[in-house]
Amino acid sequence: QVQLVESGGGSVQAGGSLRLACAAPGYTFNSFCMGWFRQAPGKEREGVADTDSDGRTCYPDSLKGRFTISKDQVKNTVYLQIDNLKPEDTGMYFCAVPLIGKAGSCRWERVDYWGPGPQVPVSS
Repeated sequence: QVQLVESGGGSVQAGGSLRLACAAPGYTFNSFCMGWFRQAPGKEREGVADTDSDGRTCYPDSLKGRFTISKDQVKNTVYLQIDNLKPEDTGMYFCAVPLIGKAGSCRWERVDYWGPGPQVPVSS
């Protein structure tokens, strides 16, 4: 069982920045695949960023430029930097580890582990 430990959530004003961190202490992944989802009040959970062992990153087009995912693979930690926060960014932010395929691919059609999802309220 993998425990994901998140930090960095909290209230922030619109226009500000926030950095979330997610660690998987003591766990060795066959392949590094980690990402972030968010869930706004009354809405479905959506993916916002993911990365892999090769450093590839992926974002929805609507979030490119404001969201940046980075990693420290030695520490099994992934970070999410959010700049120019908007009230619509309000929600719970979950880090996640997907199914890892036999060849080490990141299979995001299934999430195997979720972080607890700290709240990020953005005030206008």
